[in-house]
Amino acid sequence: MTDPYLWLEDVTAEQSLNWAREHNARTLDEYTEDAEFSALESRIRDILDTDDRIPYVVIRGEYLYNFWRDGRHKRGIWRRTLLEQYRTESPEWDVLLDVDELAEREGENWVWAGATVLRPARSRALLSFSRGGADASVVREFDLESREFVAGDYAFNLPEAKTTISWIDEDTVYVGTDFGEGSMTNSGYPRIAKRWRRGTPLAEAITVFEGEPTDVSVSASYDDTPGYTRHFISRSLDFYNSERYQLLSDGSLQRIETPTDAAASVYRNWLTIRPRTDWEVDGTIHPAGSLLVANYPGFLAGSREITPLFTPDGNTALEEGRWTQNHLLLVQLSDVQTKLSVLTPNDTGWEEKPLDGIPDLTASSIISTDHRNGDNFFINSSGFTTPATLLYGTVGGPLEPVKQAPSFFDADGMLVSQFFAVSEDGTEIPYFVVRRDDAAGPYPTILYGYGGFENSMVPGYSGVVGSAWLERGGAYVVANIRGGGEYGPSWHTQAIREGRHKAFEDFAAVARDLVTRGITTVKQLGIQGGSNGGLLMGVMLTRYPELFGAVVCQVPLLDMKRYHLLLAGASWMAEYGDPDDPEDWKFISEYSPYQNSTKEADYPPILITTSTRDDRVHPGHARKMTALLEEQGHEVWYYENIEGGHGGAADNAQAAFKAAVTFGFLWKQLTR
Repeated sequence: MTDPYLWLEDVTAEQSLNWAREHNARTLDEYTEDAEFSALESRIRDILDTDDRIPYVVIRGEYLYNFWRDGRHKRGIWRRTLLEQYRTESPEWDVLLDVDELAEREGENWVWAGATVLRPARSRALLSFSRGGADASVVREFDLESREFVAGDYAFNLPEAKTTISWIDEDTVYVGTDFGEGSMTNSGYPRIAKRWRRGTPLAEAITVFEGEPTDVSVSASYDDTPGYTRHFISRSLDFYNSERYQLLSDGSLQRIETPTDAAASVYRNWLTIRPRTDWEVDGTIHPAGSLLVANYPGFLAGSREITPLFTPDGNTALEEGRWTQNHLLLVQLSDVQTKLSVLTPNDTGWEEKPLDGIPDLTASSIISTDHRNGDNFFINSSGFTTPATLLYGTVGGPLEPVKQAPSFFDADGMLVSQFFAVSEDGTEIPYFVVRRDDAAGPYPTILYGYGGFENSMVPGYSGVVGSAWLERGGAYVVANIRGGGEYGPSWHTQAIREGRHKAFEDFAAVARDLVTRGITTVKQLGIQGGSNGGLLMGVMLTRYPELFGAVVCQVPLLDMKRYHLLLAGASWMAEYGDPDDPEDWKFISEYSPYQNSTKEADYPPILITTSTRDDRVHPGHARKMTALLEEQGHEVWYYENIEGGHGGAADNAQAAFKAAVTFGFLWKQLTR
């Protein structure tokens, strides 16, 4: 079948941009031209810009680094301070770079994309900037002493590309970038890793590894842990399978023989392994989602003596693990509630102790450690109605609250509940509901979902959701459907490829359960999701339209026949399948929203949003689906930010505007 809207995939063609501007104008005329919108946008902007937010930091030796945006710094400032200062109420910050000043001086729409600081000297940094928030970025070397960019042939500077770059020493880096024709994978990421010496042309950089065009990406890295320095190569075969090698001094490679689908890392002489499928070793089966440890030199030599550090059960999964200098911090999920512990190796094995001092009824994550310089760490804890608390500690000592986020909405009388819906195959699907307990339902309700790539949707505070929705009397729901990581890798793998329908069935089951419990009604139930969650929204629209009153579909995948041909899409075939394979297309074609939309159906109103500068999920998905729905006579609204990247917004002003449009659309549709 010929695609009549293929022309909308030409991202920056004047015809495509004019189409986007015309559709933007219609949506903005409907949802932004009143005092209520202005007040909501202003309030959201105040939340995003306030100086009272927690300035989250990365520990690098004696310095704590932070990137900060507020009302005075639209594009942001990169700064650092010392721990002693950070623990005060008003730290003194050393501003290293003002991105607003840089953008104005150079006439570029720079958006901060990150920094890699040279260790241990911390005299130089590699800074990345994108134009308008895209994934592709330029890299520029920065002198932390002079506070100037390093110029000329002497510097490690790279033009715009999807680049990976990391320090080896002050005069050498590993780099993967667009070296010219054939140097990128089909997914648009580096295929070749090189060692680049200061003062030499990039063209003369030495190739240390070369992958295949069908790989997702290739990278090289250097572990600078004192006494354990090593060089590594990682070859991503697909999104979930990788080969790992140690690069030896003679240039040869030694394969680290862990399962390709396992997450594996080396710290000192410990090799940690987290298999995504059951792994049998010498007659012992280690279940998917376990955390295993082995002696790294012994493993390379052929030993398979493995110690389980964490074993999942039907209710518990490992969310993350992070090393300090002498300990391993673990975050576990038990029915999507977090629990933290500390593992310590000793002469008799490994000792596990709970990490006490975490606030009740919150979800926690490890913000930063620096395993080269001690056992200190930062942990962030928040809940749906509990603003974030940042805690600082050292293993063996007490946790100390050092920063507290303000309350942005009135949570008095609000209730947080966890329920379980039953999906079509009998699986119980957990979900959280936040609503006012002092007002009778049913409520105008937003049901949020993602369900992909093993991403867990855990409780967390959002001042924007609270002020824009909960305070107005709405309910907010987060569904922990399969495809995520809430119960470990198997919760995810059940819903990939031919099992994708399970994620959709789970979300529909939650929607029905909300209505059955009287929390909401079909007409009052709106749904929201972005990226992979945008695909979820598209399927809900075309497969389950009778369950919802409105849909918000953000930076979505929707044309699953062509997703692998657009931008980074080829890297996700392990998640969705290959549309060019007839066997895969059989199950993909059953749900692909663009191919399953019909004029005969009665769809709820939908708002589709995207960004011109999104170079991860192609904006053509959103554009084409909007055009098709219009042609079929459905009520569809569209907004495309001309910049903003995959997040949809390049700064706080754009984020506030987009959020106000979204909440305004949902409130109007669900309360009429």
